[in-house]
Amino acid sequence: MKGCEVSIENVSKSFGSFRALENANVKIQKGEFFSLLGPSGCGKTTLLRIIAGFETPDTGSVYFDEKNIVELTPNKRQSNTVFQNYALFPHLSIFENIAFPLRLKKVPDSEIKKRVEEYVHLVQLEGHEDKKPAQLSGGQKQRVAIARALINEPSVLLLDEPLSALDAKLRQNLLVELDSIHDKIGITFIYVTHDQSEALSVSDHIAVMNKGRILQIGTPFEIYESPATEFVAQFIGETNSFIAEVAECSLYNDEFMVRLTVPELDSDILVTDYDKTECGQHVCFTVRPEKIRITTEPPHAQDKSLNIFKGIVAEPVYSGFQSKFYVKLENGAMLKVFKQHQNYMEDGPDICWKDSVYVSWSADDGYIVEEINK
Repeated sequence: MKGCEVSIENVSKSFGSFRALENANVKIQKGEFFSLLGPSGCGKTTLLRIIAGFETPDTGSVYFDEKNIVELTPNKRQSNTVFQNYALFPHLSIFENIAFPLRLKKVPDSEIKKRVEEYVHLVQLEGHEDKKPAQLSGGQKQRVAIARALINEPSVLLLDEPLSALDAKLRQNLLVELDSIHDKIGITFIYVTHDQSEALSVSDHIAVMNKGRILQIGTPFEIYESPATEFVAQFIGETNSFIAEVAECSLYNDEFMVRLTVPELDSDILVTDYDKTECGQHVCFTVRPEKIRITTEPPHAQDKSLNIFKGIVAEPVYSGFQSKFYVKLENGAMLKVFKQHQNYMEDGPDICWKDSVYVSWSADDGYIVEEINK
């Protein structure tokens, strides 16, 4: 691996009375694609700017490998930054934009030509070297910015929402290319985004942030399937969440099972609980819409751990590859359900507006997110 390990230890930062970062601690492995994910104003860009050297933390340290770099200026760090607005020189050709960092270092022309050609090929911009930035599309401009940042061969590449100005399809295509570039060069990428799908698509690990705090660090799978807080569960994808009380704990098929009393559902439900929550504890329970089955006929309840509710389709939303159903249960609660369209439908969706339906999910498919102190 060509990158370096990045460690953020007890970093805090305020701007006047606004607390942008509160005691942030992150360890990013060498060569990792690591994402800082959260809504606007959560502190992710502030943390990236501290790593880059554009901001100084009030407290805490930033290490590249074993070296504390807090006192170093940005140009003395082993990092380069790709910005959202590209920051290209409009009067320079694409070749000269990419070559600019090497010109500053007074690298010989023959070496510059060789290395610029290498990085032009890496970002697939052959044939555009003599153009000016104004002659390129948004995606092509972003590739120029990435090539210029990489040509210095930094140990860490910092990306501050680099794709947010692009349309959805181009953003997805460029994201795949960015991941491919990371695999080829092997340095550490730290990627700031508010887009959950971007972070889930390419990251080795994700730090979910809100209000200046890091709420959870984990793999995309861990973040999605085992969220640490209700905020993480709601922010990553879509989910149904409820406040409940643990009414009973027992073993079922060698698994620790709890029965939750859920006032909003006016019912009890079963959920597998690997943390062995105690009876009487108030918790936040969540179940993802794609894990809920929706049928017009009652499900065969051979599995005693199946949670079954009856309701009416209040709003169907067809989106091609799937349908989203808002199901109003008999007690008035609303449940979101996703149904994947796996087969060709000659006559359209088989579940429609105002249909009576059954929704069900296994105890294994729900998740107790966190305990709530009342």
